Amino acid sequence: MAVEVLRQKGVPEDRILFLNLIASPEGADNFAEKFPKVRIVTAFIDEGLDEKKYVHSAARPEHIANHVSSYIVPGLGDFGDRFYTL
Repeated sequence: MAVEVLRQKGVPEDRILFLNLIASPEGADNFAEKFPKVRIVTAFIDEGLDEKKYVHSAARPEHIANHVSSYIVPGLGDFGDRFYTL
C-alpha cells in the first residue's frame, strides 16, 4: 500500500493525504484504524458493501492470490474489473 511505502521512507503519517473518489463506510473505518493520523478526503461515501464475497486470483504475482473482496453498494458496478480487464 502506498501509505506504507511513504512511512518506510520516513514520511510522518500526519503529512500524508489519502485522496479517493468513492469509499464504503467499512473501508474508510478500516483505513482510519490502520493509519489513524493520515487525513482522508473522499468525494462520496456510499451505503456500504454487498453481502457477497468475491474470490479472485491476483492480476500480478506480487499481489496476494485468492483475494476476497466485496463491491461497494450501489457503487460503480464492475468498473475496476473492466478497467483492469479482469
